[in-house]
Formats: sequence, C-alpha cells, structure tokens
Amino acid sequence: MHNLLATFADPPTEFSVLPFWFWNDDLDADEIRRQIADFEEHGVYGFIIHPRVGLPRALGWMSEGLLRFYDVAIEEAARRGMQVILYDEGMYPSGSSAGQVVEENPTFQARCLEARELAGEEEPTLQTDETLVAVVRRRSGERIAVIDRKMDAYIRGLHYIDGGPAEDEPLAGDLLNPEAVACFIRLVYDGFHERFGAHFGGLIPAIFTDEPSPVGKPRERNVWPGTTGILAHVNRLLGYNFTPHLAALWFDDEPDAERCRADYERAIALRMEETWYAALYGWCTEHGIALTGHPAKADDLGAERYFHIPGQDLVWRWVLPDDPTALEGPQSTQGKCGSSAMIHTGRRRNANELCGAYGHELTWEEMNWLADWCFVRGTNMLFPHAFYYSVRGIRWDERPPDVGQNSAWWGRYKSYADRCRRLCWLNTDSRHICGVAILGRVDWLPWEPAKALFQQQRDFNYVEERHLWEDAVVDAGGIHLAGMTYEAVLAMHEPDARAREALQTLEEAGRLLRCSPDTPAAELVDFVDGLVAADVSVEPAAAALRVRRVRKGGRDWWMLFNEEGTSLTGKIKLGEEGPFLQLDPWTGQSQPWENGDRISLDGYQLTVVCTDRADAR
Repeated sequence: MHNLLATFADPPTEFSVLPFWFWNDDLDADEIRRQIADFEEHGVYGFIIHPRVGLPRALGWMSEGLLRFYDVAIEEAARRGMQVILYDEGMYPSGSSAGQVVEENPTFQARCLEARELAGEEEPTLQTDETLVAVVRRRSGERIAVIDRKMDAYIRGLHYIDGGPAEDEPLAGDLLNPEAVACFIRLVYDGFHERFGAHFGGLIPAIFTDEPSPVGKPRERNVWPGTTGILAHVNRLLGYNFTPHLAALWFDDEPDAERCRADYERAIALRMEETWYAALYGWCTEHGIALTGHPAKADDLGAERYFHIPGQDLVWRWVLPDDPTALEGPQSTQGKCGSSAMIHTGRRRNANELCGAYGHELTWEEMNWLADWCFVRGTNMLFPHAFYYSVRGIRWDERPPDVGQNSAWWGRYKSYADRCRRLCWLNTDSRHICGVAILGRVDWLPWEPAKALFQQQRDFNYVEERHLWEDAVVDAGGIHLAGMTYEAVLAMHEPDARAREALQTLEEAGRLLRCSPDTPAAELVDFVDGLVAADVSVEPAAAALRVRRVRKGGRDWWMLFNEEGTSLTGKIKLGEEGPFLQLDPWTGQSQPWENGDRISLDGYQLTVVCTDRADAR
C-alpha cells in the first residue's frame, strides 16, 4: 500500500502535462532539440507539435520541409522517452488542411443555407453552385426560398502576410460532406501515417483535432450550416419533416422558433458525428492511434463519444476564479462534459486544453486554479496552451500568454508540472464514487442543477440521454451505465421519445426529479440527499468547497478544493471509516489526518485525503 503513496509522489511520466508547442517562426534543428531538453528539465515529458502563424512560407503545411523538422522533434523525444501528439491542421479550426481540401476540389468549400424573400408568386433564381432546398411560406403569408450555397468562411492560416499582423485565411472545407472529409483524411491523416506510422500508439499516442465546425470561421451572418442535400438528413435525424419549420431559422415570429432552431442545431451536431467524428474515430482506431482534441462547444457531449481521449478547452477567460463563470453558463459544464464522456464510453483519459488566450494578465495563481478546476471535475490530462517556439516581434501577442519557457514562472514550472502529474495519475485508472446524474443532450448540458450540487459537495456526472436506450440498464434502482449506478437523476429538458420509457421507470421509482432553471437549489439537494448518502459533511456550510471521490489501488481518495480566493476553515467529515492520510499535491508527502477535524484551506488550495488501510475493494 505504501508503494501507492510512493507512486503518488512520483508518478510515471505518461501523466505529464503535454503543452501545445507553437512552431511559429523559422525553425532550426538544434534549437528544437535545445527546447525539448529544456522542457524535460522542467518536468514536461511530451508536447503537441502545433504549426502556428509565423512560419515562413517555405515551411508550408504538410510540406517536406516542415515534416523534416517533425522528424527532428520526434527523434529527440524518442531518445528522451517523451510523448508527441500530432495536430491535424494548419492552423485551426480543423477540416481544411490549410485550404488544400478546397484547392483540390472547389465543390468541397463550406456551404450554408440562406433565406431569400420572394415577391408574390415569383420563382427563385439560382446562381452557379446554388441549389434550392425548399420554398416555404412564412406565418405572415410571405414566401421565402431557402438556398444552399457556398459560404464565405475560412480558417486561420500559418503565414503572416507581408510580415503581419494580417494572416493567410484559407477557405474552410465542407465538414458535412463525407467526400470532403475523406479528402481531408487522405491529405493529413494518411500523410501522417505514411511518415510516422511506425510510432503510432507508442511514442505518438494521439492525433489532436481542434474544434471542427461546419462553418469554419464565417465572415457572413444570418446564414445556417448546410450542405447539398442537408434537409433529408435533418428530417431523418430529427424524426420529422423539418421543411415547414425552415423559416423559423431566420424569423423570430415563426411558431416555436427557439425550439426549431435548437432542433436544427442538434441535427447538424448529429450529422457532424456521422460525417466527421465517426470518420476520424474509425481511421484512428484502424491505425492504432487515439483521437483526441475537442469539439467546438463546451457542452457538445455527443461528439465526445468519438474521441479515444475526450477533451475540452478553457480559453478566452471564459472561466475565471471568484467569478460566476466558474459555475454558470455553458462553459462551466466543460470539465464534467469531458470526464463524464470518459467514464460512460469506457475511456482511460480525458483532456483539457487550458489557458489559451487568457492574456498577458494571466497569473501563476490563475494557471494553478484552472488546472485544479479541471482536476476536481475529473480531468486527467492537461494540454497547456501554449509554449512558444519564438516570441519574436508580434508573435508575443498571438493568443497569449506563453505559459512555458518564455513566462515569468518558468523557473518554478517543474513544481507545477510535477503537481499536475500527481493529480492526473490520481484521476486515471480509478473508479469515480458517485450516485447522481444530470441528463443532457447531444449538444446541450444544463448548468443550473450542477451549480446547486457543486455548492453542497454533491458530486455528479452528466449522462447523455442516448445512453438510456443504447447501452444503459434502467430499473427501479436507477441508471446502470459503464460500471456506475446513478440512484438520483435530474432532468431539465423534454426528453427524446426514445428515453421516455426509461424516465417513466425512474419516475415511478422516485429516482427522477424533473426540474427547470427556476427550481430552488434546496429542492434539488433535498431530492438527492433523500436517495444518495452524503459523502462529505461540512460545518459550517462552505459553498466554495468542491469534492471528488475516487477509489484507486484499494484506497478511497478525496480531492478537496477551495474554489474561491477566501480562506476556508471548518470541520469536514468523510463518509468512510479511517484512518486517513492527508497528501500535499505540491510535494507528494503525507501526514495523518483525523476525520471530522478542523481543516483549513487557503484560497484556491487543493488537498488530497485518502484512507490509510489495505482493504482493496
């Protein structure tokens, strides 16, 4: 058992942080090797090669010149026993191969749906490459033509124009078109395999795909994602004829406009699963490498099932300490989105790309807080954004900050990296102890009940409703899924018809609470308390305390995280018999801890408590 504590103090390097490494300037083989050595000295045992704006044009995407530098980095990583993850685009979002998809076939350009008002009974006029989706009559009696056409959309490019700051903007590809996706896979994934396939699944454990979107980065407004023939797929995926509701996409006064838009967005998300995520997942499975990265939205739970390493993305200061964003809004769901997907799809790891574009004002304390925000929600793989190969000129301000070797804290980064490695290890190959579920949909997760549970130290997972008719067992005891049993279930949306039988079973057993954004937090917590024994009791109440419990190596472990900046002092009693140890994630050292004793957590402090006995369960 004490070997387990020694492993916590110094886990294997596979649990290292794996930063994005921006290759953003003219490259040099010796400098690449020097930086990799510097990473290792600071506790970083792997990286994601991320070609980035600032590369010279001689080093174009997937060019022989660029790939020769990949060879240098991969060979050096192999020599040092490090990991390398490949990034699938130049630059982002994924799906264009830096414009090569559209260059190869112009019909593969991203497409959209546009509404054009018709005068009287006139027929629509179509331009080249346009198709008529439908002519529909608005509630007001006016007619509109819904047109499918090419969209003015791009991805960020790898090269500055005339020294910058303007960048290349390659045309975005049509990710709803299976043929365009097949072209992308051939250009990028097959290219990676031909060059580096011998390392797949070992030295190169994964390929990263980044927030793929059917509209890339659009320059247009008032259009909707589309592709030729999309309406038939929307009808199939929704299970009803959406044609009469097309006008609701553009006009607020149409019946049930909000619901119709949500339905259309859900259909597009499901079609993206078919055309994009399933294709990449299948290719990676066949070639013995993991697909990682993250979908475009923080609560795109459905897409996560196609990642071997589900992931999410803390960027743009969307989640902050001592701010409502930590618990409110779609971004607040992303930590649980990734970890819930990991558990329910039987994956081993889930990741978060964190600190991106948090600005030069990002502090050491914030960087640690963001990591702990993820850890207490079940993340066990971190992709810091980013380490910059170069900070020359305008590169310093490109989606800052550099959180690595050019940062003010680089001298003490090893302590951060070692601490993250310990907590990633703890969250891996462990069983989450949790009996509460919140239902979600393919592209939507409710944050309101999650906030109420977090503030009362009641842990939970999100369950995508498709599990209810696909692979979960639902009976009077609750939802049984992937080794978990959820005895208390919260639902805040009108479920798919296929889920209603399962929900009826839960409701009859008293295990389902149908709630709304206005349901009082006390009602939610009382419902959960009546079905699932509280794992942690705190006196006095501490709304800032977050708790995660896992079982690993015969011990029960609790992460206790003070998510706010004010110090927290009180009595904490765990729902297990002792003896207990308290572990310091910064040092790996442990000391005895008495259950029910007073505990003091400084602002933003995370500590670990575990049972100190050998009764493996």
